[in-house]
Amino acid sequence: MDKEKIRQAVRMIIEAVGEDPDREGLRETPRRIADMYEEIFAGIDRDPGNELTVVFDENHEEIVLVKNIPLYSICEHHFLPFLGRAHVAYIPRGKITGLSKLARVVDTAARRPQVQERLTTQIADIIMEKLNPYGVVVIIEAEHLCMSMRGIKKPGSLTITSAVRGVFRRDQAARSEAMSLIRGR
Repeated sequence: MDKEKIRQAVRMIIEAVGEDPDREGLRETPRRIADMYEEIFAGIDRDPGNELTVVFDENHEEIVLVKNIPLYSICEHHFLPFLGRAHVAYIPRGKITGLSKLARVVDTAARRPQVQERLTTQIADIIMEKLNPYGVVVIIEAEHLCMSMRGIKKPGSLTITSAVRGVFRRDQAARSEAMSLIRGR
């Protein structure tokens, strides 16, 4: 990441909006934003699938669900955050992974300029590829600040996306069970 280039660009933006980049409150803003971008875009050069290299032999062939995984990403259209939660369910086929690894896949995939639809698909496809489960369901619920604070200005509206793979796509009972668990009923 070229933090010096980010600092220069932010300084130019501050000037372009009519502010003084040398004003006390703004003097360190270019550096702070460069540091922040390094953190929030840390997933750009990382493969989220690498989080699933640790697996354990386990004869569990029922749903494993990690729900309400906090999610923070940046909309690639406006470079404003979208935030919410991800729910990830899978049915193992003789191999399980650590529960935290599922949250790490979500986090790594989210830490780059994204659209929610692609993020949802990427998480499901990575889990299918790396764990070879019977099926995967990924649901993401997020508020997009590009809709809340600009444009249509509808704060509190949620976008919900899903990706359904394997048995969850073919078997309505399995899909209903997963959705019921995600809803908490």
